[in-house]
Order: sequence, then C-alpha cells, then structure tokens
Amino acid sequence: MANQPDTATVVAARAGDPAAVDRLVAGYLPLVYTIVGRALEGHADVDDVVQETMIRVLRNLGELREPEAFRSWLVAITVRQVRDRFRTRQVAPDALLDEDLRDPGADFTDLAITRLELSGQRRETAEATRWLDEENRELLSLWWLEASGELTRDEIVAGTGLSRQHAAVRIQRMKGQLETARVVVRALHRHPLCPELEVLIAGWDRRPNALWRKRIARHTRDCRYCAPAWQDLVAAERLLAGLALIVPPSSVTAGLGAGLSGTTAGGKAVLGKLAAKAGASMAQKVLVSAVAVSVVGGGGAVYALTSQSDPAPRPAPQAVVAPSPVTVTTAPTAASPSASPTSKSPAPRRTTSAPPKPAVPARAASAKKGVGVWKFAGSKAALKDVGAGWYYDWAERNDEIPGPAGVEFVPMIWGRANVTSAALERADAEGDVLLGFNEPDMSGQANMSVEEALAAWPRLEATGMRLVSPAVAYGGDTAGGWLDRFMSGARAKGLRVDAIALHWYGSDFSAAAADQFLGYVDAVHKRYGKPIWVTEFGLMNFSGSPKYPSDQQKVTFIKAATAGLEKRSFVERYAWFGLPAVGDSVDFGLYRDGDTPTKAGEAYRAAG
Repeated sequence: MANQPDTATVVAARAGDPAAVDRLVAGYLPLVYTIVGRALEGHADVDDVVQETMIRVLRNLGELREPEAFRSWLVAITVRQVRDRFRTRQVAPDALLDEDLRDPGADFTDLAITRLELSGQRRETAEATRWLDEENRELLSLWWLEASGELTRDEIVAGTGLSRQHAAVRIQRMKGQLETARVVVRALHRHPLCPELEVLIAGWDRRPNALWRKRIARHTRDCRYCAPAWQDLVAAERLLAGLALIVPPSSVTAGLGAGLSGTTAGGKAVLGKLAAKAGASMAQKVLVSAVAVSVVGGGGAVYALTSQSDPAPRPAPQAVVAPSPVTVTTAPTAASPSASPTSKSPAPRRTTSAPPKPAVPARAASAKKGVGVWKFAGSKAALKDVGAGWYYDWAERNDEIPGPAGVEFVPMIWGRANVTSAALERADAEGDVLLGFNEPDMSGQANMSVEEALAAWPRLEATGMRLVSPAVAYGGDTAGGWLDRFMSGARAKGLRVDAIALHWYGSDFSAAAADQFLGYVDAVHKRYGKPIWVTEFGLMNFSGSPKYPSDQQKVTFIKAATAGLEKRSFVERYAWFGLPAVGDSVDFGLYRDGDTPTKAGEAYRAAG
C-alpha cells in the first residue's frame, strides 16, 4: 500500500516507539476514515467512530501477536466499531442532519466527489451509495477498497467474520443493490425529469431510503422514458479501480487530539518536533504524538490540547499500489477479528500463549456457482460443502429445502398454474430476483405458448423483482425460436426482462463438449445482449447410448465449462443439474449425502 507502514514499524510501535506510532497512525488513518465514512454515510458521528477506533487500536496494540497481520486486525476493529454505532442507533435512532445544516465534511460522498474529482459514472456510483441499506454500506466500504486495490478479499473476510463463500454472496447482493441505486440516481438527475416520476416522488422528503429506492427503481423498469437508465452501466469494479483513499479532514485528527488527556514534558518536545515535520498537518501530528506518549508510552501528567488549525494544504490523494495478500491467524482476543462484535476490549496486556493453528482453507466458492436441488437426505450439508453461492428448487419458496446461512435461494414461478397472487407474494418474500417459467417449450414441463407467457409476464413484473426470462430447453439462439419470439413480444409490449435463462445438455461426451456448451452461451448472449443465467446444464444423451458419460468425462467437462463460465463477465449465475446423486440421479448428480461427493461433485466443489 502506498504510504502504509511496514511490519517493522508495527513491531516498533507495539514496543512503544513514539516515532513508529506516528508513522503507523499517519499511514493508516486514511484507511480507517474511508471505511467508516462510507459505512456511516451522512452522519455527524463519523469523526467520533474514527477516533474511537484509532484509540482502541493503539491501546490494544500490545496484544497483537502477529505484526504482519496488523492491517487485517485494524480492519476488524474498525468494522466492529461501525457495528457498535449501528446498534446504538437502533436503540436511539439518530436522524440525518438537515442538508442545509450539515457540515460538508460529515457527508462522505460529497467529500469523496470533491477530493477525488469524480465525474460521469464514477460520480454517479458514489452518489448511489447513499441509497444502500445499512448492512450493505458496511460491506460496500470494504469492497470499494478491494476494487480500488487497497484491501484484499482475505482482509474483508477477516474483518467481517464471514466465511469466504458468504462474503462472496453478500458482496454479489450488495453490488446488485448498488446497480439499482445507480439507476435511481440517473433517473432523478435526468433533465427534463420524467413527468410520471415527478408525480411519484411528490411526497418524498428527498432523503434516500430503501422504500423510495424500490419505488423509483420499479418506475424505471416500467417507464419507457426512464428505462434507458438501465443501459450502458459500466461495471462498478472498473469504475473504482485506481481510486485513492480519502484523506481525513482536520476535524478528525484535531478532535481526537483534543480528546486525549495529555502528555509529559518529554511528550511536549515530541509534539513540537513531529508537528514541525513537512508534509503532514499540525492536527494530525498533535494527535499522533499525544497518542504515542499517553497511550503506548504510558505518560502520566495531563496536558490540555487545544484545537489547532491546519494552515498547509492537504496533500493530493496518492496513487494506489496493489496490496500483498495477508493471511490472518491471530488468536481470538477482544481486539482480534474472531472476537464477538459486542465484546469490549480489556485493559492492555501481554500474552505468552502459543500461536493458534493455521486456519483450514475454505472451499473454493463463487457467487456465480449454484445448483438445482430437490429433496434428499443431507441437502443442506451438501449445499454448504459444494461451495455454492446460490441454489433453487423450481419453486417459489424454500420451506422444503432450506439452505445453509449465506447460500442464496432464488425463487421460480414454474408455470401457468403458479401465476397466483399467493405464489408471487411468497416469491417476493424470498429475495430480489425471480426466475421465469421452466422449459415452457417442452410438453412435459411448463408447456406454455409464447402468447400465454407474455400475457402472464406483467404479473411477475408487478412484484418489482429482477426478472430472469423463461428458461427454454433448447434453441435459445435460434431466430424464430420460442425464446426469440418471447423476447420480441416483450419488446413490442414494453415488458421488462432483465436477464436470460437457458438450459443445455450435451450428448457429445468428448473433450469438445465444453466448447460446444460455451459457444451456445456466447451465441445466446450475442443475440439478446443481456446477462445470462445458466439454470441447468450437464452431459446427458436422452435418445442414444451410452446415456451418461464416464466419471472422467464428467470431471473434464465440469472443469473446462465452469472455468469458461467464470471468465465470462456477462454470465451472472450458473447451476449444475443437479445436487443429489441418489435414486435415478445417481449417474449425473453431485452428492450421495451431505458429505460424500461423487467424482463430478469433487470437480464442481473445486470450481469457482
């Protein structure tokens, strides 16, 4: 990281070296401020949380067993302080300050736009962060830093206490909400404003919240004037790459300095010397030195610090340097990543206990990777073991096959009989995405004409959920085929289809199968230009012999096919058919029970 101290500095600061503490705080304060600022967007207590975090870090620095894990440890403490503030607000809600009264420095988005000179879709994305739910703002604050090269995924996992798989799923959901929020920002900034939207928001108090995000987003999907707002959205990762950390304003450093009790005479000399150093603000140096003497150094006498101005201009944000991976193996202490979010840090103490054993590596996981599941013994454990980010069971709710925490269930409206108010309400309660009809082009499945599907589609739209097209059994790339006629009809009627679902089964079990499959996926995407969900795929010869491939053929196909799906940015989700390898699915399924994968299951578990 640019300007972030090395392990030797952490070791020296832990030993009480004031100059090392100076470098440590100066180097990491922007990281802490950026995390807290985004997570607590628009609230005046950002400064307080940053100050509390830094004091807690320095008071507990002596307990850090592995100095090389300092940054992960720091992130974990920062996240815990943010969550503590969230809980405090739930007990005594703290409303946003009126825009005319708010200190400009308290609105982190305004500060980021100004400091980083954001424009275009970068500015749009920054403004969209105001519309995220509270829990997503916390995750965004970390993922934004990962996308810009300031944090690693390992550090996000350590900081949040989530598994790698759960973190991937949560980030995917957050990114979906961020995309919706970007569309809301676009629609509200369009000139002239849509007349229908103007009527809709007449009763809105102009403060971003979840209710109005959903209302405005639903309007944009249904309104021909506003619908183009969903087009040409550059991936957020590309927009955020290379953005620097936000240098905290003087109020943060001066406030923290004033909050410390004081220093010794020797500390006064340190204050003077450090404050005179070039390239750093007076307020920050006063803070650092006071902390160094009174917290780490154990100074006794009290010296009342007064607020000081920062006459020198702040340095421009530094260029981002990609981080080196950090492996966290710290033991659970009150200040370690594995401690309870509600735990309080004890007085500083040294520890001589043996270091913990290295953590067992997590299963390979991808937010894209999913499975189709039907009921069998061990389904929940198998879902967890295979590393799926999501699953579905062809139904509108998952009461029959509940999944493990962190694995997203996606509901489906299977066919015409399921287009009822009760079924749609159950689906709406399950999440934000809805799968359309299952193989309507097959007589043994949903068996719906294109006209029937188009007539029923507005009922699905009315849920306000993101809609994935009906999943045809074949011919998704064929002009005049079922899916092609459905999509043409949807365009003509002004109906919304947000992504394309498709199924694929190959009867060629040779090494060419993966390229045949991926070629079909590419062709469907090229035809419709929309994100792709592969909701069933596998190798199966329905009319010839052998009907199923060998284990080695399945493994070869799975490895190549999933690698190709992961590389394709337009593929949002994919799901193997199916998870159980029991009864009549023993030849193509993945798991015999909760912890016994087949050879195909082992290959799919490693995918992603």
